[in-house]
Amino acid sequence: MRAKRIFDLAVTLATAPLWVPLAGLVALLVAWRLGRPVLFRQERPGLHGRPFTLVKFRTMRDARDASGALLPDAERLTRFGRFLRATSLDELPELWNVLKGEMSLVGPRPLLVDYLTRYSPEQARRHEVPPGITGWAQIHGRNALGWPERFALDVWYVDNRSLRLDLAILARTFLQIVRREGISAEGHATMPPFEGNGETGPGHERERPAGLR
Repeated sequence: MRAKRIFDLAVTLATAPLWVPLAGLVALLVAWRLGRPVLFRQERPGLHGRPFTLVKFRTMRDARDASGALLPDAERLTRFGRFLRATSLDELPELWNVLKGEMSLVGPRPLLVDYLTRYSPEQARRHEVPPGITGWAQIHGRNALGWPERFALDVWYVDNRSLRLDLAILARTFLQIVRREGISAEGHATMPPFEGNGETGPGHERERPAGLR
């Protein structure tokens, strides 16, 4: 685990001259196209399920219906937001989470805190390593995967992790971003929610209005 942490810091700091100016540019574009706040913050489970605050660039408008309820994700996700997601530019602020030690460059994606009680014991093993910006499941289908398959890939990574594997995942992630594959599940802005090892419903990750972030 210590070697992985050193690897994360070395890569993130070495590439800072590239991603810091890019993140600044994206922040300005988000403020112009979507308004403020620029960042989307949400509590997610990290290593061993301990919560931390994940930081991303927002990709949705805070559009509401007549009763004041947020519109469905697909209606609030703009063309600009879809571009940010397709290119993974919305994930750039998560490098701050990596620097803080809350995330790794590679690992199972941090999902919602609500899901913690819905995992089977085997699926919960995905929290035996720090969550990642990209991971084994992301290069094997990303959001187009079904939940059982995605969790199985996460657990496979936990059992087979190595720095060599992390390098391979990072390389294949860049290829997948270029190809824009697996951006969303069919009929959803991202993925349907994980309701446990049964049915799934029609929503997923919701960006909260400014006062609830």
